[in-house]
Amino acid sequence: MKQSPDKVVYGSRTEVTGGGFYFACHPGVPCFTRCCKNPDMYLYPYDIIRLKSRLAMDSETFLDTHTYTAVRDNPWFPHVMLKMSQKQDRPCSFLTGQGCTVYADRPFSCRAYPLEPALSRDMDGRRPDRYFVVRHPYCKGHEQDPYQSVEQWIADQELGPFIEHNRRWAAIDALLRANPWGAKGLENPAVKMVFMAAFNPDRFREFVFSSSFLKRFDIPASRKAAVEARDTDLMGLGFDWIEFLLTGKGPLAEAKTG
Repeated sequence: MKQSPDKVVYGSRTEVTGGGFYFACHPGVPCFTRCCKNPDMYLYPYDIIRLKSRLAMDSETFLDTHTYTAVRDNPWFPHVMLKMSQKQDRPCSFLTGQGCTVYADRPFSCRAYPLEPALSRDMDGRRPDRYFVVRHPYCKGHEQDPYQSVEQWIADQELGPFIEHNRRWAAIDALLRANPWGAKGLENPAVKMVFMAAFNPDRFREFVFSSSFLKRFDIPASRKAAVEARDTDLMGLGFDWIEFLLTGKGPLAEAKTG
């Protein structure tokens, strides 16, 4: 899979250590939807769940239609990126003249902007999260009222579940950055298995229920039912399995034999 060759404009970052920031985004702001054109948009596992459900797609179809993979700052695992349309200025495929057609389920990066959470990569969650405000030269939203705290922005943009799930993914990502694949690197077949568990929930569910997975691991009946019914529970199981696969540790335990 190919990286996008187009240049993107990155912004400056300022850490929010107290107080808050000015920002608003609405049709009255001169740059409205400018940030929806040719962005370098990372997608996280929970983004995939929200978007594929919104579009009534299975995860494999969604990935094939709306994403591509690219190796960015982590040379040991591919990132999933949102594919832009081929129209002039390469706007997001979900953008229309009236705005975003998936707004209620928009990805984390869109939802959080201009706030950029630097979530703890600690498995135990003991390190505090940090928050930055990102500024792009074209963005006029920083000149708008209201002035708000990080907590107010998180609540207003309904970021809570995204941060919760992304915090767990950040801990998994820290493990992936240490090259757990050995000499084979990205050619190790385990890379595809981890990718499936993280970003292709419908394929992972099929794997869980059609392989020896449930015989190998001690999973209570209540959790099996939750995993079968809800993508977020399936994602949690996927994260547990990835941690076990990479470290031999974590909340997932092998079933006792004999």
